[in-house]
Amino acid sequence: MSQDESCCRVYSRGLYSCRWRRSSNNRNRAACCWFSVVTLVSLLSLCWMYICLVTFNDQDDVNWEGFKILKRWVNWFMLLIIISAVLTSYCVLLLVFALFQVALQEPLNLHWLHKIFLFFGVTFIAFGLTGISLKWKQEWPTVPLSLLAIGPFLQFGAVGALTLLSPFVFRALDTAKKQCSKFLITVVFIAVSAFIFLCPPFIKSPCLIEKYALPPKPKLIGHRGAPTLAPENTMMSFNRSIACGVTVFETDVQLSKDRVPFLMHDHESEFLRRTTDVKEKFPGKYFNHSSNLTWAELQRLNAGEWFLKTDPFRSVSELSKEEMETARNQSIPSLRQLLNLAKQHNISVLFDLYSPDIENDTEDTVNTILSSDIDPRLVLWLPPGKREYVKKNAPGFIQVYKDTDMLMENNGSYLNVKYSKLKMEEIRNLRAKDITVNLWVVNERWLFSLLWCAGASSVTTNSCDLLKDMDEPDWLIGLERYRTIWIIVDVASVLIMTGLYVFQWRKQCVCHKEGMEPLEEKECPGEWLIHKEAEYVNLG
Repeated sequence: MSQDESCCRVYSRGLYSCRWRRSSNNRNRAACCWFSVVTLVSLLSLCWMYICLVTFNDQDDVNWEGFKILKRWVNWFMLLIIISAVLTSYCVLLLVFALFQVALQEPLNLHWLHKIFLFFGVTFIAFGLTGISLKWKQEWPTVPLSLLAIGPFLQFGAVGALTLLSPFVFRALDTAKKQCSKFLITVVFIAVSAFIFLCPPFIKSPCLIEKYALPPKPKLIGHRGAPTLAPENTMMSFNRSIACGVTVFETDVQLSKDRVPFLMHDHESEFLRRTTDVKEKFPGKYFNHSSNLTWAELQRLNAGEWFLKTDPFRSVSELSKEEMETARNQSIPSLRQLLNLAKQHNISVLFDLYSPDIENDTEDTVNTILSSDIDPRLVLWLPPGKREYVKKNAPGFIQVYKDTDMLMENNGSYLNVKYSKLKMEEIRNLRAKDITVNLWVVNERWLFSLLWCAGASSVTTNSCDLLKDMDEPDWLIGLERYRTIWIIVDVASVLIMTGLYVFQWRKQCVCHKEGMEPLEEKECPGEWLIHKEAEYVNLG
């Protein structure tokens, strides 16, 4: 097989352009434009995949939005991850084949089918970004937050990618016909290189500290118990969270028609539909609010079968047969049941109150807590309604606030906010004032590691079984050590790229000497002078 028809060339050409024979038309101006499109779409898909991965921590929010619209619980976020992974893999592989085409000096004739797929890929990403901006914009702060967690490693990876791509840039520089093209390639490459090499001083990660300066590990608060191990807001879920070492039970309280406080998150039009069999038990009944059903009617509902059917965290397969049977037979617990469990294990209780009648519901809830004889210091009161009434009638409760302004106004000492609402410096400043800072909902190791380094007091989590085994953050590097690694990596990259450039320059000179391809005067000045002297001798 000839050099032009080697296996590598044939397969690269076939996968990129769907042509198994070399095209006679090697000067297709549109081909370079499509190569740029492939590069840009590949970078865009990588950025989109990164956004999906870092927002995976809050996948339940996306699934909840889908449930409210379709009234059916499906793991929509996992479907989004799968589609995005396929799209990203396709675009990156297409870019790799394009680079092979450049390296093998093959024509860049992109097949029309690839062009269609690229168009659909851009459309899919555009819809995804629009959806986040319109329906899920509170997730955007997670992206810059993630850069604090993995910024140093992204910089190392970018240096490696730049080094690997440099030979293709040098070849493009050599083959460029016009001086303006050479100048543009040179300027862009130098600008990108300078940005990548010099960005570490601007990376401010809380984990760039010495190990002795690491704050204590944040305590774990079980979000509705341990929802990855058992149906949320059931006694099984809270019992499983005890084994994780949680210090607080987090839950949601509503009141039944006959004034019994019970545990349930979903309310309003989605009340009971997601986590119980209410539609089967009461097929013709109106149930959009907790006050539509009595406690006796609520007790008839199954609150565990849905967990086995939908497998919301893909964890059901890890349960034993006995645990599955226990989950299948769970019912809706009352607040009194949870208080008894908390009192037995000396665990605090933090809850929000979903109530259409805030005044009466607050009073009934406070009375239920006080009559349970639980230590008032174990009750973390979060609902903002009728807070003054609670302070007066239950002074032993710890008052928890949902924002820093309200906390400071009331001279509070306990803050409970979403993890993306506070900057790392704000967490440190609040902790320096002896204010307890709890952040919700934290499910991923990278996020827990970041908040640990920042000094968070505790985190509310669905994944207590995952976080309890962490003895230290996923990475911890002293600032001086990081700077040393940064300089070594950058210098090594510059030396390697310089060597590659010199190698390619010498190769071009050798090719010219052997008559393999023409050479411009300025590409190899030594050889050009020898050649000119020989011409003058012959003329003489």
